[in-house]
Amino acid sequence: MSLPLTDKIAVVTGASRGIGRACALALAKAGAHVVIVARTEGGLTELDDEIRAATGQSATLVPLDIADGDGLDGLGLALHQRFGRIDVLVHAAAILGPVTPVSHIEPKHWDRVVAVNLTATYRVIRSFEPLLRASTAGRAIFLTTGVASQPRAFFGPYGITKAGMEHMVRTWADELEQTSVRAALLSPGPMRTAMRAEGFPGEDPMTLPDPAEIGPLVVELVQADLGLPTATVAFADWKARGMLASA
Repeated sequence: MSLPLTDKIAVVTGASRGIGRACALALAKAGAHVVIVARTEGGLTELDDEIRAATGQSATLVPLDIADGDGLDGLGLALHQRFGRIDVLVHAAAILGPVTPVSHIEPKHWDRVVAVNLTATYRVIRSFEPLLRASTAGRAIFLTTGVASQPRAFFGPYGITKAGMEHMVRTWADELEQTSVRAALLSPGPMRTAMRAEGFPGEDPMTLPDPAEIGPLVVELVQADLGLPTATVAFADWKARGMLASA
């Protein structure tokens, strides 16, 4: 029996840890060849080892700072030359930034959060849209957060840039309406990640879901025959639906 994503090419940013890593592993186990992108080469190598152990196949490793726009353009060209298309994009790369009042944000920290969380999203879309259009049914998922729509004190840089990213993705999704490409936002909610621990150091991480739990949802969303919603998909809603279905 073939796997649901056999012969698909999937690009995952922020793949060296947390939710990005979980998504990449789930996609690989579902049969996709994954192109894993992150700054930390060691983390990519460890993930590649796990993918090899689980599937017998290797990943394509791309050590790259997501804020490097020229690097993203180069990656788009390299993927075109090697594969001619991509079928799946999961953009999980992001940083929390300083947890501080808006009036206290240092300009250099603001610029970095904007570069990683907002500008990089534009550069990802710009570089990868032609590759997604070359697929029979390109699927793109962008990770977001509840803070984007429900502002929280001291989380300004993160929430503001994610709100801008949400607007960008919704605009782009509307522009894609007459194509075979679909884009959606995925809100994972609180999960057991290093970023969550950075923002909430006093929280018990064992009370939160493991990032691996989101893998089946991502695999489901990117299957062309199931369709991809144009609105935000919440992990909690999906999980509740699954629990009800199995009851």
